[in-house]
Amino acid sequence: MAIAVLASLAAGVCFAVAGVMQQWVAAARPDAEALTARLLGRLARDPLWLCGIGLAVVAYGFQSLALAFGPLSLVQPLIVAELVFAVPLSARLYRLRLGWWEWSGTLAVAAGLALALLSARPHGGDPRAAGLLPWLLAVGAVAAVVCGALAAARVLSGPRRASATALAAGAVMGTQSVLLAATVDRLRHGLPTALAAWQTYALVAASVGGLLLIQSAFQQGPLAASMTVLDATEPVVAVAMGTLLFDETIRTGWPVSAATLTGLALVVAGIAALDTSPVIAASHGRR
Repeated sequence: MAIAVLASLAAGVCFAVAGVMQQWVAAARPDAEALTARLLGRLARDPLWLCGIGLAVVAYGFQSLALAFGPLSLVQPLIVAELVFAVPLSARLYRLRLGWWEWSGTLAVAAGLALALLSARPHGGDPRAAGLLPWLLAVGAVAAVVCGALAAARVLSGPRRASATALAAGAVMGTQSVLLAATVDRLRHGLPTALAAWQTYALVAASVGGLLLIQSAFQQGPLAASMTVLDATEPVVAVAMGTLLFDETIRTGWPVSAATLTGLALVVAGIAALDTSPVIAASHGRR
């Protein structure tokens, strides 16, 4: 268990630093490149951004190590601690000082998400349980959320714009997690089985699309406005789809459901606090 805790915290730190490095580079790109393949092409030429991607890979390695020694219900809430490292580090990089409002928002998101995940504690399930129709309905619902979030991003500005794009990114990455679980399950039955499944190719598309959306969110606003929404949306979408498609089970009843709802309310309140913070808004574009 000690290895799981230490590896989870190491993953959180690596994810935090990786996010700060990527956002620092993406924020310098012009607005016209948002949501275009050109953005990824330009970012891929920057050594600092590539180091951020490499550090994210290291973080996934720590996450895998943690999952080998501990349950997901322990590992995922600890990784959420990346927010406690990322937001202050980003503020330091931009030579800004966080006040109680910004600290409260950051801690509310991290604590709320950890509380929601610990109380719900999703488990079980069969990645091959759902047929094609449930998959189409679930993916269609996610596509509607993504389109709505991107439409909102077009009329918003500042941190709220970054948050809207991050909402779309989180929805795609949550779907990517579910597609990854389905693909890994099919790989256990051999490579031909995996290659014959549409989920494998949808996984590739979701991975590329999610990367583009994440970098666009980093480009459009401060890290505190994008990473918090991304970290909150991804597990919520993954748990919801896992429950619907894989028959995963989450804990319910009093007081578990009350704790879950309280955690989600803290997340929403924390994101709202960060999106309305003049300190956070001032960090975007300041080099």
